[in-house]
Amino acid sequence: MSETKQQEATTDVTSEAVVPEVETTTDAPAGDSATRRPPQRGGDRRGGGGRNDRRPRRQARPERARPEFDQKIISIRRVTRVMAGGRRFSFSVAMVIGDKKGKVGVGIGKAGDTQLAIEKAVRDAKKNMITIPMNKDSHIPHDVHTKYASSEVMIQPAPGRGLVAGSSVRIVLEMGGVKDVTAKIFSRSKNKLNNARAAVEALKQLKKA
Repeated sequence: MSETKQQEATTDVTSEAVVPEVETTTDAPAGDSATRRPPQRGGDRRGGGGRNDRRPRRQARPERARPEFDQKIISIRRVTRVMAGGRRFSFSVAMVIGDKKGKVGVGIGKAGDTQLAIEKAVRDAKKNMITIPMNKDSHIPHDVHTKYASSEVMIQPAPGRGLVAGSSVRIVLEMGGVKDVTAKIFSRSKNKLNNARAAVEALKQLKKA
């Protein structure tokens, strides 16, 4: 019986020694655990960043410079040539350019690519540009009547009626900035290039008032 009492006493001593250790561990201050926060996944993916660490926004693209003259394509055709090795395709572009302030020109360009053909047409139109004699109200001084190839065109002033014209003649007058005129095509030609060149030849005959 003495041995059992000794074992019980030893167990009581060990239990009393263990209890305060457990109490000290449980009573640790909660400040350290509160300050410790798990890392954010989103921040780790971006390299630990918030709003300040985001990539800078892309700069706005600079605005394209406006061309000197307005452009209008009146006809575009695909031309085929039959060669010994097969067919070869090219493009023919007829274009009218103008500043809508009295300058207008008609040009034609041919190339294997449409973009290159357009550039050639613009250069040709600038070479053939004319200045239309007009008053301060953008009115022509008198009537004109001319013929170019198979196209026959008449242009006459019509105050208060606006621009009354058809086909490519209207495009030439718009690009030149002419107002209050009436144009008439007397020929049966449907060739837009010839009609446009006939309109330019008619505008060439105008004389300053």
